[in-house]
Amino acid sequence: MSTSSGNPPPHHGPASGPGQSAGDDPGASGPLAVELDRRGVATLTLSRPEVRNAFDGSLVAALADSAARLTPDDGVRVAVLTGAGTAFSAGADLETMRAMRDADPGENLADARALESMLHTLDTVPVPVVGRINGPAIGGGVGLVACCDVAVAASSAVFAFSEVRLGLAPAVIAPFVVAKTGPAFARAAFVTGGRFDAARAREVGLVHEVVPDDEGADGLDERVAAVVGQCLRAGPRAVAEVKRLPERVQGPREEVRERTAALIARLRTSEEGQEGIAAFLERRAPSWVPEEEPGR
Repeated sequence: MSTSSGNPPPHHGPASGPGQSAGDDPGASGPLAVELDRRGVATLTLSRPEVRNAFDGSLVAALADSAARLTPDDGVRVAVLTGAGTAFSAGADLETMRAMRDADPGENLADARALESMLHTLDTVPVPVVGRINGPAIGGGVGLVACCDVAVAASSAVFAFSEVRLGLAPAVIAPFVVAKTGPAFARAAFVTGGRFDAARAREVGLVHEVVPDDEGADGLDERVAAVVGQCLRAGPRAVAEVKRLPERVQGPREEVRERTAALIARLRTSEEGQEGIAAFLERRAPSWVPEEEPGR
């Protein structure tokens, strides 16, 4: 089974079952483990369980590089993001915080820009990103959750924007969080810094499904696998387009009307659109649906 550490791209390896984690390979090392199965499902596992998968420079760089390669051209159809061990991500680690305390303004700015660039890259990849939120997500860890198109959380997962309690602000992650939850919740959560549970995270749109703890890791994997299966039934080009659709419907109404009409016309006449329509009329699965998927 192929895994990688540091910042290489996903590698092809033997097919893994839906929901299987890249971290299952005992040979995996480094801050990030990456696996790509034969269906095109890339699993990215934050692999610093000894510090609850907290961010340091190497993890941010590895995430940025791997996220940049989450494209259909690299054989990726869906990405799953999760954490090794009992936490999803605790945000910035203590050593990084110590280093930034002693760093000059220029070094602090470069560090913040690197984090923002990584989150932006993850947020804009042209494939679905499914979050497998296996435990606490704090600070920057919540930023990762906000960049997921679909997030499935264990009911024991907790979330917090604790930066304000350190005299800091969740500045870099704020645009991604506000886009997901809206400003009213974000302002309240930012100023209090308090923890909230998975049920509350679902209420505000940060996560989309919550799996009861009595179902364990297997239950979480099953729900993630179900979401992945749904994504694999969608046309890759259509997915890339609809991920941008919420932004494209912003702006002057007349411009939006023209953009949306042009989009559906372009997709209908595309090779993928033609195949999808033909498959529907012929009552068969489109060519992009993997043979392993149920109902093909």
